[in-house]
Amino acid sequence: MWRFMGGRFSRSTRCMSSSSRAFGWWEHVSPAPKDPITGVTEAFLADTNPNKINLGVGAYRDDEGKPVVLQCVRNAEAKIAACEFLESNAAAVGSKLVEESVKLAYGTHAHVVKERRVTGLQALSGTGACRLFAELQRRFYPGSPIYLPNPTWSNHHNIWRDAQVPERGFRYYNPITKGLDFAALMDDVKNAPDGSFFLFHPCAHNPTGVDPTEEQWREISYQFKVKNHFPFFDMAYQGVASGDLDMDAQAIRIFLEDGHLIGCAQSFTKNMGLYEHRVGCLSVLCADVKQAVAVKSQLQQIARSMYSNPPVHGILLVSTILNDPQTKALWVKEVKVMANRIQLMRATLRERLEELGSPLDWEHITNQVGMFCFSGLTPDQVDRLVREFHIYMTRDGRISIAGVTTSNVSYLASAIHEVTKYEQEASSIYNISL
Repeated sequence: MWRFMGGRFSRSTRCMSSSSRAFGWWEHVSPAPKDPITGVTEAFLADTNPNKINLGVGAYRDDEGKPVVLQCVRNAEAKIAACEFLESNAAAVGSKLVEESVKLAYGTHAHVVKERRVTGLQALSGTGACRLFAELQRRFYPGSPIYLPNPTWSNHHNIWRDAQVPERGFRYYNPITKGLDFAALMDDVKNAPDGSFFLFHPCAHNPTGVDPTEEQWREISYQFKVKNHFPFFDMAYQGVASGDLDMDAQAIRIFLEDGHLIGCAQSFTKNMGLYEHRVGCLSVLCADVKQAVAVKSQLQQIARSMYSNPPVHGILLVSTILNDPQTKALWVKEVKVMANRIQLMRATLRERLEELGSPLDWEHITNQVGMFCFSGLTPDQVDRLVREFHIYMTRDGRISIAGVTTSNVSYLASAIHEVTKYEQEASSIYNISL
């Protein structure tokens, strides 16, 4: 800042000092830790080996390892390209998306849908839907924790933390059996304070691929009634687990039958391949219409301050697919193709490992479902796969089955067999000693 002093202009030392301090506003900010999945992708892209395999990304790929644009999406794109879209009908398009999304989750003929007890809002994919619910929970149940399965999708921790909701864990995966630790899960459900919030993956649990059976879901639902817990479902893979949209929503339907009020986050990222469009839905089942109207108004207020309104193009695509019978039927067929390919790659990988003479039990590969498999590989074994075979995955041993193809499955099986040899030999010595 210049001042007129003694017949000339001079710069204020005080102002210069203040100005120089302004350059230090963010000096105390250190880089955030990298997302583990992002780190895997970056390392894969930097690798020049022609045999490299990326098993970290949670996106569907075809048998050539390429991203897929579904034909139903192309058809929907053609339909909306010929339409004149006006800003005034954006709300109507969003409402239609919510209406059809709710039918997918709760059932086309579910009485709670007909009674208008389910309210919802279009969201920025499943992440945005979870974030909206986390904020709703914080505002109206301050201090109440969210119980997350151990393990769960890593971003769940970020979402509820940033909403300032306390976090608790409940036991879910058994690393010895590589399956569900059902007894421990039920024990944690019973011991949680009455009226607790729990998050479940209704199908294709991420990252383990381990889902409860129908009977186990019924037992969980019964215990939730006893404890008056609130179930929140994050459904990111409907249709991709079994190939059947209704089968993959079975857990939600069971809780409906038992009279629970529930919350549900839905994403069309995986099952429609709309990764960049960020289309999702948050729905909340309420006791009556009056309650549903109140909850929706609160969700709208939360969304207004976060992002106002989501981009409309993706919403138009999903709404068109779900509302046009012919296009929806095509989508159902294409989802089945995706699920079948994943199931085939699971079976083939297990078969190749068994053909190599591995004495280890690889049954969990086909017992688990959906896009991910918790392989049981240790961090050291994963590091060897990267270093010696250029095969990339997260260090917890999670394999994205979508990255496995007919052309690389034998190479993958041989590499896994090689890095697990020590464990196989140790197992053999132990059996001989017995």
